[in-house]
Amino acid sequence: MLMRYKIIVDSCCDLTEDMKVWDNLQVVPLSLDIADYHILDDENFDQDDFISRIKANGGAGKSACPPPDAFKKAFEGDCDEVYVLTITDKLSGTYNSALQGKMLYEEEYNDDKKIYVFNSLATSGLETIIAQEIKKAADSGKNFDEVVAYIDDFILNHTRLYFCLDSLDALKQNGRLFALAASLLEKIHLKLICKAKDGNISPVGKDMTINRAMVKMAKFIAEDVAGKDLSDKKLIVSHVCCQERAEFVANKICEKASFGQVEILKASGLNSLYASDGGIIVSYNF
Repeated sequence: MLMRYKIIVDSCCDLTEDMKVWDNLQVVPLSLDIADYHILDDENFDQDDFISRIKANGGAGKSACPPPDAFKKAFEGDCDEVYVLTITDKLSGTYNSALQGKMLYEEEYNDDKKIYVFNSLATSGLETIIAQEIKKAADSGKNFDEVVAYIDDFILNHTRLYFCLDSLDALKQNGRLFALAASLLEKIHLKLICKAKDGNISPVGKDMTINRAMVKMAKFIAEDVAGKDLSDKKLIVSHVCCQERAEFVANKICEKASFGQVEILKASGLNSLYASDGGIIVSYNF
């Protein structure tokens, strides 16, 4: 008998249209602040309006992770198993908040519900791919422990994320890069190509223009998956107010890497804040 399960993601997961109608998916939103403007990163998030407000505020904005109680409440309901997925713990306190929420739930209810919190070691479209893989594994008849073991291995050994940003303002102002290093890069007009590895961000390339940097990033990705069977794998390109650029990058990647599924998504609020206007985040499994 299949157990009744629920998938909980934070709002760093860029939802596809099909995910929005899953009846066992719940999103726990982060919050976003631009000066005195405060919103939840939920289904009402308007990327264009948000980026306009960020620009008007000199590129400055902040985010806050959900409180543990938000996760605790999400764990409630009629299900036997709960799979939770969050942004990497290296960039946000959301993972730890989810763990604390699990502890609060278990202290109050002391029931037989099984709860596991996955650290995606990434964000954006990679959370999307992982959430889809959780559903696929759970629907296949795997038991709870088998799903957990399978997804932990999937995250560590079968996923990648790259990104290239047109602006470093948000990362610089929120401490994600050393301010001096970011300022130097901007002065010489370099566009960084970065890769997420083990939850951390590491630069892997650079170029003088954003288009050349995007082409170089596409080449890195194609080289990364060279020789692999990608017929049942997925590529997600998330963007911040640059649909055409996202399509350009996807096409460049697919010229040399034949992913079975390709999807272009608008980045969620948190990802839009840090990737900034014109930013591209590329996620895939292999």
